[in-house]
Amino acid sequence: MNKIDELIARCCKDNNTYRALSEVLDYIRPDKYIVQSTKYDSSSPIPVLTAGKSFILGYTNELNGVYHASREVPSIIFDDFTTSCQWVDFAFKVKSSAMKILIPKEGVNLRYVYYAMKCIRYIPSDHARQWLSKYSCYKIFYPAMEVQKEIVTILDAFTKYEAELAAELAARKKQYEYYRDALFTFSEHDAQLVTLASIGSFIRCSSGLQKKDFATHGIGCIHYGEIYTYYGTHTDSTRSFVSKVFAKKGRMACTGDLIIATTSENDRDVCKAVAWLGKDEIAISYHACIYRHSLHPKYVAYFFQTRFFQEQKRRYICGTKVREVNTESMGKFLIPVPAMEEQERIVSILDKFDSMLNDRSEGLLFEIEARKKQYEYYRDNLLTFKKM
Repeated sequence: MNKIDELIARCCKDNNTYRALSEVLDYIRPDKYIVQSTKYDSSSPIPVLTAGKSFILGYTNELNGVYHASREVPSIIFDDFTTSCQWVDFAFKVKSSAMKILIPKEGVNLRYVYYAMKCIRYIPSDHARQWLSKYSCYKIFYPAMEVQKEIVTILDAFTKYEAELAAELAARKKQYEYYRDALFTFSEHDAQLVTLASIGSFIRCSSGLQKKDFATHGIGCIHYGEIYTYYGTHTDSTRSFVSKVFAKKGRMACTGDLIIATTSENDRDVCKAVAWLGKDEIAISYHACIYRHSLHPKYVAYFFQTRFFQEQKRRYICGTKVREVNTESMGKFLIPVPAMEEQERIVSILDKFDSMLNDRSEGLLFEIEARKKQYEYYRDNLLTFKKM
């Protein structure tokens, strides 16, 4: 019997050790904490949050209507539609009213409840607000405070280590970005500065690919949304497939082509690109374009990530809710073109960095995911008990 089992046996002798979330948490509507402008600025002091994976959407200088969470008075933000949740112990604003701010009732250990919520296996089947109708009715194991504190101590240790690894990864990414930008900085004698249109051609894609068009096998396909959610700098295989009939309707990318997402809901993902290195031609969806050129495929893909490219991109982004850069504008972007031998040298260096930072079979990302799985295993086992 481990320490937790001993504590439960000693402290939880009654049968009333389960509580509905509504019994231990109150909620606050976020309406008065919604940000007025979504023109975020990283130099501003107040983070704007979402309860989803993105968490911090940006920063605002709006000082009115700020929710003042702190380490002493933390809160949980809860997405009322997806049921995702995040721990918050700093002042913030929110993007929309599609969430609840959860706070503890008197005498409740909020950190314990947060960990317990992470163990709830519930996927909404309808697009409706979940907290009041369903989620708050879920019961969690609610042992004596001594047991809760011990569980929180163990899980906090895992969380801290995972955060340290994530911070190290972030530091390595900044280091990588510095070296990458330096590698793409040339003197006028070492590289020609030319427009993308002068050394290649853009091919617009017109096939309106939807989820119903995907097949389990067939012709490989890259959907524009996958470029910024799934793919890295380059790939030689596709996640998705379409039928031969559908593929004939659209444009096909060849080996060495760059596939570019021309549309996104945010500026960061507009013009995110992936180099296609596979042997076969693949179909490309609407809201993407193909850049066909004679440079090293990875060289061009890495260039699209540089600060120099991003600064050019920002001048041509248009649209309000949906952000976009058209192919005519992209053709005006400047790219340094050194000798092929130098392109290969740069690619070789950046490939090593990319592997260290993004390879899920080794390196920091592998370590982070391994620790995350270990944490989830212990969390689920510490917070899953037989009813007494």
